[in-house]
Amino acid sequence: MQLEGKVALITGGSAGLGSALARRFAEEGAAVSICGRREDPVKATCAEVESVGGRCLGVVADVTDPDDVARWLSLAKSELGPIDVLVNNASVLGDRIAIEHYDLDTWRDVIEVNLTGAFVCAKTVVPYLRETGGSLINVSSGVGDHGRPLWGAYCVSKNGLEAMSELMAGEVSEDGVRVNAVDPGSMRTAMRAAAYPEEDPLTLPEPYGVTDVFVYLASDRSKEISGERFRAKEFDIAVR
Repeated sequence: MQLEGKVALITGGSAGLGSALARRFAEEGAAVSICGRREDPVKATCAEVESVGGRCLGVVADVTDPDDVARWLSLAKSELGPIDVLVNNASVLGDRIAIEHYDLDTWRDVIEVNLTGAFVCAKTVVPYLRETGGSLINVSSGVGDHGRPLWGAYCVSKNGLEAMSELMAGEVSEDGVRVNAVDPGSMRTAMRAAAYPEEDPLTLPEPYGVTDVFVYLASDRSKEISGERFRAKEFDIAVR
């Protein structure tokens, strides 16, 4: 029960890694709130969390809409208590084609969700995390620390997200708030299947299998850790 008594929020919590984190955090003792853009998947994740004895508040919200995000955070605090953790997980893939051929509307959509949405959530949650000495965790990617050809706006958005993690870590360190980024690695998700359609998904781990590092960063054991980039598959077992 490494997160007992904590309140953890997860964007994009209705599928894939977000859903797995909701369940794992609940199993570790946290009260959980997730947001997503579609009601049915949000309800399904909350039902799964509750099936393992957890508490889950599901809210339909768009991370790119400041009013939606403010409403979600205010409701979560009112219903669950002071906010200790927020995981910026919501993202979309876009196209895997050369920049020369990249559609402008698709570019804008990917940047808006993956980077601007994360910015909106980060900006809004800082006052809440300041109250608790909390943790902001940004979900990056294997293409988040360099430019990878044919990864387009997704690659650019994740590189930007890691830069935001580093600069925010310096800005809020004196307030006791920590900010870190995690590359979860290859997982058996719909997004991974879209990016690698020829890959056998059964060769990949389930998202639940990469959640240890997120639990660590959400827990009090990481109180002194900020401005770092973690790779889930290299997370030192001695730290767990």
